[in-house]
Amino acid sequence: MSKMKIGVTGAEGFLGKALLRQLKLNEAFDVDVCLREYWHSEQQLESWVSGLDVLVHLAGKNRSSEPQEIYDVNIGLTTQLIQALEKSSSKAKVIFSSSIQEERDNIYGQSKKEARMLWQDWADRNDTYFVGLLIPNLFGPFGQPFYNSVVATFCHQISNGESPSIQVDAILPLIYVDDCVRHIIQWIVNSDRVNTAWIMPHEFDVKVSEILAQLQSFQEAYLSRGEMPDLRSKWTLYLFATFQSYLKWENFFPFSLKKNTDPRGSFVEIIRLNSGGQVSFSTTVPGITRGNHFHTRKMERFAVISGKAKIAFRKVDEDVIHEFDLDGDQPSFVDMPVWYTHSITNVGDQELLTMFWINEHYNAADPDTYFVNVYPSI
Repeated sequence: MSKMKIGVTGAEGFLGKALLRQLKLNEAFDVDVCLREYWHSEQQLESWVSGLDVLVHLAGKNRSSEPQEIYDVNIGLTTQLIQALEKSSSKAKVIFSSSIQEERDNIYGQSKKEARMLWQDWADRNDTYFVGLLIPNLFGPFGQPFYNSVVATFCHQISNGESPSIQVDAILPLIYVDDCVRHIIQWIVNSDRVNTAWIMPHEFDVKVSEILAQLQSFQEAYLSRGEMPDLRSKWTLYLFATFQSYLKWENFFPFSLKKNTDPRGSFVEIIRLNSGGQVSFSTTVPGITRGNHFHTRKMERFAVISGKAKIAFRKVDEDVIHEFDLDGDQPSFVDMPVWYTHSITNVGDQELLTMFWINEHYNAADPDTYFVNVYPSI
């Protein structure tokens, strides 16, 4: 069975990268991104769209010091794609990312609405499939501060020792970026022929001041004491995963644990939890590596109790590898952020003892575990 050819514009953006990470987990999809040079060549753009089953158009501009630039870019990109589709006689299904700001009195919302109407007119003329997604405020790991969301800005400022300030204490309708991606994929595989606008549902309505207060509580408990927040609510889990993604790992890990020693031996507290999860331990013989996988939602802690280990992790769509040396003589831990493939290797000459905590019980039907080598050449 042939794979569905999915073309993505704006693949280098916050939502685009998140979509690519999810699409690449599904073997039924063949993903092709629109390279920057395609926009400067009618022939290349026509060739690119001609082979697509689905076009997901995410490229655009949110902010600029010149408001007219926002309008010109967003309308211009849509116009170029429509012309390329018509000249190549493509019947690709089109999914367009618009915004709930369509109804607001700003040039960004106006540009998104007018672009969506151009797409709907194209779909009517060509009797093809189009959906315009009106997306709420996005947040999640790896967003660009001062551009994608106030959540990204606050996380960036806190991780850099700055003091965030609130401009307008509004209630924000928020959707986690991976949930947004799941909606997009549902529209990709939807076989109904539609030409419509769809308001994407959001799960959270949160005041800006409440977001900041919770992020500051993470700063106080996690950064100073290594204490995990209560992750049983989706909101806290998603916000904490976002917060973690902005930390400077080499400045934080390995996190040393207090070792209490008396004539009887030693005692070390590994993790102080405000929620449940699963705790386990492993022994590893010298030279052996465990892991080389990543999670999209699970939080995990590796604490070395005895022996010597090297823990490494790498964001799945980047090449930078973070390495940490841990020694049981000074017990310490490293936490595994979402979307980072990670491994632990016994680099000593004795058995390695590691304790693991993960925030949810293992479920063989939904393990949320994807195997990718930390070191790509291996």
